[in-house]
Amino acid sequence: MTETIAALTDISGDYTLDTSHSRLGFVARHAVVTKVRGQFADWEGTAHIDAANPAASSVSLTIRPASVSTGSADRDGHLQSADFFDVEKHPEWTFTSTEVSRDGDDWTITGDLTIKGITNPVTIEFEENGSAKDPFGNVRVGFEGSTTVNRKDWGLTWNAALETGGVLVSEKIKLEFDISAIKSA
Repeated sequence: MTETIAALTDISGDYTLDTSHSRLGFVARHAVVTKVRGQFADWEGTAHIDAANPAASSVSLTIRPASVSTGSADRDGHLQSADFFDVEKHPEWTFTSTEVSRDGDDWTITGDLTIKGITNPVTIEFEENGSAKDPFGNVRVGFEGSTTVNRKDWGLTWNAALETGGVLVSEKIKLEFDISAIKSA
């Protein structure tokens, strides 16, 4: 007999983001003709969710850009270099929320994203994917979201002109978040 676990009626509480069941990724247009996808393997984060008063909610992330993975060791090495992420001088990026709002299952999180010592506000739209108690007794919530940013706003300016016009790497980068969080005991 299989037990069905109903969604929780109140997801309020403190959470740790489950990095082994989550993804922080990005999409960049390459040579105008295709998209390159990447993600970060080394990161951590916490969230405080207040379902009754979403403005009292908060999120904090630390990302280690040396963990970038795009499926190409050469490209990953170039991204880690001073041309892009400069991981030797800037081994961590941070995101700290400054405002949270909610409309049903849709959450909007605005915060300060710091990359290479440059901080800019970013607003990310999230959809609440659900909540459950897993087989190990953990209360879990899931969120999926994305936003588009201009990489030049964080000093990520390297590029190369194409002979046919345009540039090798797009300025607009889509950030993608697939998050599973575990409620703290």
